[in-house]
Amino acid sequence: MKTSITKLAKNIRYVIAASAAASVVSISPVIAQEAGSDDNVEKIAVVGSRAAPRSVADSPVPIDIIGGDELSKSGSVDMLDMLISAVPSFNSRTQPISDAATLVRPINLRGLSSDSTLILVNGKRRHRAAVIAFQGGGINDGAQGPDISVIPSAALKQVEVLRDGAAAQYGSDAIAGVMNFVLKDAADGGSLSIKQGEYYEGDGDATIIDGNIGLPLTDDGFVNLSFQLKNADATNRGVQRSDAQGLIDAGNTAVGNPAQTWGNPEINDDLTIFANAGFDLGDDKEVYMFGNYSERDAIGGFYYRNPHNRGNVYSVDDGETLLIGDIGLSQGLEPSCGTVPANVPNVLNTDAYQEMVADPNCFAMNQIFPGGYTPAFGGTINDTSLTVGTKGEIKEGYLADVMFDISGSVGRSKVSFNLTNTLNPSLGLDTPTSFDTGKYIQLEKTFNLDLVKGIEAGLNEPINFAGGFEWRQESFEIVAGEEASWIAGPYADQGFNIGSHGFKGFGPEAAGKNTRRNIAFYLDVEAYVTEDLLIGGAVRYEDFSSFGDTTNYKLTLQYTLTDEISLRGSTSTGFRAPTVGQANVVNTATSIVNGDLIQSFTAPPTDPLAAFYGGKELTPENSTSFAFGGVYQSGDLFFTLDYYNIEVEDRITQSSQITVRPEDYAQLEAIGVQNPELTSAVTYFANDFDTTTQGIDIVANYSMEIFDSGDTKFALAFNWNETSVDKFNPDTTSDGKVKRLEKGMPNYRSTFTVSQDWDSVSMFVRANYFDNYYATHADDTSFGWSGMASAAVTIDLEVNYFLNDQITLSAGANNLLDQEAEKLKDDAYAVVGGAYYESGPFDYNGGFYYVKATYNF
Repeated sequence: MKTSITKLAKNIRYVIAASAAASVVSISPVIAQEAGSDDNVEKIAVVGSRAAPRSVADSPVPIDIIGGDELSKSGSVDMLDMLISAVPSFNSRTQPISDAATLVRPINLRGLSSDSTLILVNGKRRHRAAVIAFQGGGINDGAQGPDISVIPSAALKQVEVLRDGAAAQYGSDAIAGVMNFVLKDAADGGSLSIKQGEYYEGDGDATIIDGNIGLPLTDDGFVNLSFQLKNADATNRGVQRSDAQGLIDAGNTAVGNPAQTWGNPEINDDLTIFANAGFDLGDDKEVYMFGNYSERDAIGGFYYRNPHNRGNVYSVDDGETLLIGDIGLSQGLEPSCGTVPANVPNVLNTDAYQEMVADPNCFAMNQIFPGGYTPAFGGTINDTSLTVGTKGEIKEGYLADVMFDISGSVGRSKVSFNLTNTLNPSLGLDTPTSFDTGKYIQLEKTFNLDLVKGIEAGLNEPINFAGGFEWRQESFEIVAGEEASWIAGPYADQGFNIGSHGFKGFGPEAAGKNTRRNIAFYLDVEAYVTEDLLIGGAVRYEDFSSFGDTTNYKLTLQYTLTDEISLRGSTSTGFRAPTVGQANVVNTATSIVNGDLIQSFTAPPTDPLAAFYGGKELTPENSTSFAFGGVYQSGDLFFTLDYYNIEVEDRITQSSQITVRPEDYAQLEAIGVQNPELTSAVTYFANDFDTTTQGIDIVANYSMEIFDSGDTKFALAFNWNETSVDKFNPDTTSDGKVKRLEKGMPNYRSTFTVSQDWDSVSMFVRANYFDNYYATHADDTSFGWSGMASAAVTIDLEVNYFLNDQITLSAGANNLLDQEAEKLKDDAYAVVGGAYYESGPFDYNGGFYYVKATYNF
């Protein structure tokens, strides 16, 4: 599955690069490196500076560098899980029954949302995913970040994680930091691997085939191609619901056992192709191009709909009687259908129900799904990108000795949603049971011009000046679903739900395209004032067509005390612009609140329904951060410690569900809201709260030989992270949501890795510690389904056998000892159909074992 592993798994290399940059300018001739060589993990980071790379002791900001081989030492099936095991302050978890968040998993770095981390590929901004995490596990509620999972480790030379606020350097989204995925650039060699694994429970079977090949582009360039094909079965950690079991006991044979699944989605035909190319033009100039095509199908689960009491489908609001459709009433005739009690063990066996079925003028949804139903939510995710550019050195004229980088990028993410095993109740018995519910399309275009020049000023080194310009256009488009998925059928006025139930299709009123443009100018300077003191500064101005302009700065300092010890620090302001999707998205989905399923409508904050309940036009988030720390390096020991503090004002999130009150129906209809009685609650995006996040990162690496039997390497990575909500709007943010923000992730997390290398065998063992955290289930924090989860330790292990110089056989396990995730309270098991809390820092599925074969050439 991964790149060459003919040598011992490389530990995380923590190397620091100078700061003060807005985008990367790497000026060097195209020199392809030998595939599988140690040089594939560079000793310096691309991200972070336009000046000459600094040594570890000379660097003012921390950057983690994870080699492609390091990422491959994991049983994980996508990039997110690989990074979790390598970067302690990075977190992501599969989210069952979470609508779009099930299809594209949100991440968080340093306790901030996924769209507070800027993602780069080869130093260029990566486009966002079209998916918005409507149920994002608290921290990521409403986040819209890039889809990192489409990037295969086979394509990567290294991953660089800048753990410092960098919005003044790179623009919007870099409040928490920056992650740069550096693609392989070898002109020869390659690899092919296949991995097979499954969970200890016997499900979630995953097969991953990937490969990489480097090809020469004449004698002066390279083309490096990578692919990955993945299929993964769904998992189920659910339990039978008590209401479903009660129906079975009462003789309803149409109820499934279990009635719903609760686990990872099924992933089908997940294909990704990445290409990276470069060509040396001579005279210190080159052209480059890279991009990808990715596509996958994902199918996730939803909650079970009870055939006795699901309001607006099976029953009236009180749940005491069935909701009966009257065909004559829809045609303007007098009502003729009677009442059918629903508060019985099995309504199908009652005389009243049988009489209703015998009447051709009357119907109920039980006739389609007599045992209730559990919708299956799926999507096809397409992701494409292309970047083309040229860079080099200007030799003559006023700009002589200036380094330049000119590039253009386009990125597109499309998600086509579908829903099966459900219905549009308002269509009556004529409803289909599967629907194409519409599409989200995110399209981004970017143009960059970057210039760099060193100027002699009598200091220890030339002062490095950099400046540039960026133009970006971002659009978010909603494409309407098929008519049956959104139309209000002839029985809507009788109280039947409108649209495909569980995830209403996007109608013509929701369809459309919204676009935003922005321009940016930046300037940064860095210089050694003395031989031991490095200072840097950056300022960036951006103007957005939607909300105006913003100016941000960053200052950095590094001082070398001795050959072994250096101190560093930074302070900066930053911002995150609301995404076009957050400002304009429309969605109707099902949420669980106080134990009940409700139909929740997500509207643009300026929509009449949202505005009626307090929605306002979004404004940017603003941040102020500072950090300081130090580096100690002596012989084979490398140690860093960094403290950070990030204050964010006007953070954007999806509001809590606001009840649509019956007494407001008349006013809502007067302002143009249709059928308000069929919407239980409304949510919208809002600048809801202010937070302060602080923490400490500790990284230590040590190498030695034990008993003269091979190389041994130790790596320790520790993160303390704490978030406090300083201010929030109680009308749109619940106390439970505040607690999830403050306590939803462990305050302490650490990993300790021991790697051992012999002539024909290598292995590593990694211990992961997760502190206690506030655990919740779904959207519900007020129904007794929450509490502090215990701390836990998981163990990962991998052993590699080098059959020869080309073939490596590997076997390993994630969560080797099958550490169980925190379980729900007993009284909640059978209500939500799941055994574990939805939130948590590690995989609730338990242990996963795998085998892998790799061929290197």
